[in-house]
Amino acid sequence: MEIEFANFLKVDIRVGIIVKAEEFPEARKPAYKLLIDFGEEIGLKKSSAQITDLYDISDLEGKRIAAVVNFPPRQIGPVMSEVLVLGFSNEKGHISLVVPDHAVPIGNRLH
Repeated sequence: MEIEFANFLKVDIRVGIIVKAEEFPEARKPAYKLLIDFGEEIGLKKSSAQITDLYDISDLEGKRIAAVVNFPPRQIGPVMSEVLVLGFSNEKGHISLVVPDHAVPIGNRLH
């Protein structure tokens, strides 16, 4: 399915840094609760991510990730998810986060 480039530009994908990661025992599928800093313009946002298979909770704080920041908030159990953390699934269905190869400023928009 093709989309117009103008439609792609409507999706606001930014780099954020995980400042806090917590267990999320209320989730239907194993997940972590994340607090992500996107810098001054966007600020701190909450999300949940089903990344428990490939990531230990202790490895997440300080990790730069990519997320869509302009979707409407979505209720995930008791958590209001404010951004969509991006990842790809491997052959087992485990999610690998989309991360920049180099240290780029938080809040930076995907070009």
